[in-house]
Amino acid sequence: MILMRRVYRDYFTEYFLVNSFSINSVDWILMVINISNIAKMPSRFGNFKIQAFQEGIKEHLVIFKEPFGNIPLVRIHSECLTGDALGSLKCDCGEQLELALNNIATLGGMVIYLRQEGRNIGLFNKVNAYALQDNGLNTIEANHRLGFETDERSYEVVEFILEYFNIQKIRLLTNNPLKIESLKKVDIVERWPIVMPSNQYNKGYLQIKKELMGHLL
Repeated sequence: MILMRRVYRDYFTEYFLVNSFSINSVDWILMVINISNIAKMPSRFGNFKIQAFQEGIKEHLVIFKEPFGNIPLVRIHSECLTGDALGSLKCDCGEQLELALNNIATLGGMVIYLRQEGRNIGLFNKVNAYALQDNGLNTIEANHRLGFETDERSYEVVEFILEYFNIQKIRLLTNNPLKIESLKKVDIVERWPIVMPSNQYNKGYLQIKKELMGHLL
């Protein structure tokens, strides 16, 4: 399956999912999405199904439980190895992922797990950013010192995934207004907050997310 994107003079972008294509203009940008089969995944949170979406070198994962209902609950979660797998206390990512999986297990819906480690700067750069934070910079200052934007993530593939699952309306589990603004082709009927308690290691990080990044905390 192929996701085609056409940019109209930088004003807006359209995406096309097609099985065959021809390129008649340099305006066309081609993105090939490979889709895995569906597998069962029993877990300590509940019994899920999983399906992978390969976008270039990135392999995203959808963790879902049916039935979805008319308005599925959806969490868009960007990869955080340190928080999700290692239990780091420097962020709230792991706790957010666990809460999302618990909700999906109970209510149905999906977690779209995006391979965008460290707000999409990668694990190597994220560790370097952590080192800068150990020396007094905040999360935004550290990104800028390394030559990155505050947030390098993008969410185009999310619309592809929701369209693939034939989902037009969602309840979005998020604190991040950027995620809400990025989804143009789906109706976000309701925002569910996902606010976790702070601790001595992430209190400043969460404050920066609220005050400088606009997160709804």
